[in-house]
Amino acid sequence: MSRRGPPHLPCDPGSVDIPATLQEFVRHLELERGRSAHTVRAYQSDIGRLLAFVWGPDTRQGDPAEFTLLTLRAWLAETTAQGAGRATIARHAASARTFSTWAFRQGLLASDVAARLASPRAAGDVPTVLSAADAARLLDSAREAATAPKASATTVRDWAALELTYAAGLRVSEVTGLDLRSLDFATRTVRVLGKGDKERVVPFGGPAEQALGAWLARREDLVTPASGPALFLGARGGRLDPRTLRAALHRLATRAGVKDLAPHGLRHSAATHLLEGGSDLRTVQEMLGHASLATTQRYTHVTPERLRAAFTQAHPRA
Repeated sequence: MSRRGPPHLPCDPGSVDIPATLQEFVRHLELERGRSAHTVRAYQSDIGRLLAFVWGPDTRQGDPAEFTLLTLRAWLAETTAQGAGRATIARHAASARTFSTWAFRQGLLASDVAARLASPRAAGDVPTVLSAADAARLLDSAREAATAPKASATTVRDWAALELTYAAGLRVSEVTGLDLRSLDFATRTVRVLGKGDKERVVPFGGPAEQALGAWLARREDLVTPASGPALFLGARGGRLDPRTLRAALHRLATRAGVKDLAPHGLRHSAATHLLEGGSDLRTVQEMLGHASLATTQRYTHVTPERLRAAFTQAHPRA
């Protein structure tokens, strides 16, 4: 295959410099597409796995002719066989299509081979949701652990981070990405940088304010030169890792005797409880930072009780 490779992607004629290509693709996402750091990391991980599947994990030069639609379908099939869900497969397919289009425009591929790559529709299943009573039980248990004698700074941190996750309906990446200046105690609001680097300001209530105050009084216990402005810190002083917060939530759910769930389930619980309390869908959309109302509708279900109450109140034939 004859082609003219971009000068910033040095490789032998008819081959692809795999590490340099991945690096340039990441730069494209960051500088030209303006994707968020979280999205860039996800794409980099997906495409890194894809290139390793196509050309081998230790290969530095790849034959573009081996990057085919059939190979991409085999990659998705292997990912499915490994137990990945439909949402993960759909994301992998989207990553492959984005990379294929970019690589074709760069002259690395003879055609946009992933243009016809189909992907399963992401599952519409709602995540685990706690009742309002169970959410209170979970967070009360976190508070009891954090206010116990000789409670560690990380225990107080977990209480504050989860209170804020629930209060403001935040994604785990948003919680761990907060800086000290993100909080405004005067207005009880938090400034959040969400997907696509879109900012939103979300309110939080008294329990979250109390937990955050307790954490800020203990934050100094974990501060190191590497801490910077991060609001929530890990045990070694760096910015809190999302995996650490997920593990803390699993432990606290067990301790409180409620259903096990991930931080996204706590965010979804907050949205559900807002709807049950009478909030409209547009307000929940704004709070969650969804670009479209359709996304909010997918992640926030209306309970049968609320639907019955609305029907009884508003329908002329109720």
